[in-house]
Amino acid sequence: MPQVVTCLLEHDGKILLLKRSNLVGTYRGLWGGVAGYVEELEDPYDTVIKEVSQEAGISRDALTLVKKGNPLEISDTYEGRQYDWIVYPFLFNIEDKKLVRIDWEHVEYRWIFPSEVKKLDTVPGLDEVVTQLIGTTDIL
Repeated sequence: MPQVVTCLLEHDGKILLLKRSNLVGTYRGLWGGVAGYVEELEDPYDTVIKEVSQEAGISRDALTLVKKGNPLEISDTYEGRQYDWIVYPFLFNIEDKKLVRIDWEHVEYRWIFPSEVKKLDTVPGLDEVVTQLIGTTDIL
């Protein structure tokens, strides 16, 4: 089963969601956190730091780890193909949200309250990630 990380970035009670571009392999046009594949023999923490830097332009020194969640098993069908993922969730705080610089993998980003996640068309399991990391979908 492929292993991936999903990272929520938090600032002043809101979380960063990114809209996936048409250039990525899966879940095009859907909203999610910073995400990426865990390479063989790579620690998920190292993966998430690398992905946050690549996808959001934020360096390790601008991040404060708030919580590392328990791995989740997510199953989904996308474009007629079955996907089974092991997702490692992370929540980081960033002091300056102006640091965000998205790359080609995303076309848009928004800072939203956790309670707004259910209003968006998101990648599978994102609501579970938010609930696990934040404990509620009301406020941080």
